[in-house]
Amino acid sequence: MSELAKFRFINKIEGYSFLILLFIAMPLKYMMGYPLATKVFGMLHGVLFMLFIYQLIEASKEAPFSIKEVFIFFVASLIPFGTFYTEKLCKKKALI
Repeated sequence: MSELAKFRFINKIEGYSFLILLFIAMPLKYMMGYPLATKVFGMLHGVLFMLFIYQLIEASKEAPFSIKEVFIFFVASLIPFGTFYTEKLCKKKALI
């Protein structure tokens, strides 16, 4: 599996974990008094985010991302639904 394919896979999983954390675990904690949800999904998302950063660095070596693209991918990972934008850009890069 290429580094770009691994990056795209981790990007999707990390993005979905972020959405689960924001829209499921956080409401469970603050509206329903169930703090375990954020502990579990927060830890999972943190590990996936570190994997995302590592894989971004590795993929940037293989599929020559510019510094600007790496910065855009990083910032998009901090924004809800940003993972879908990153996936769109990665598909273009994979076709080149």
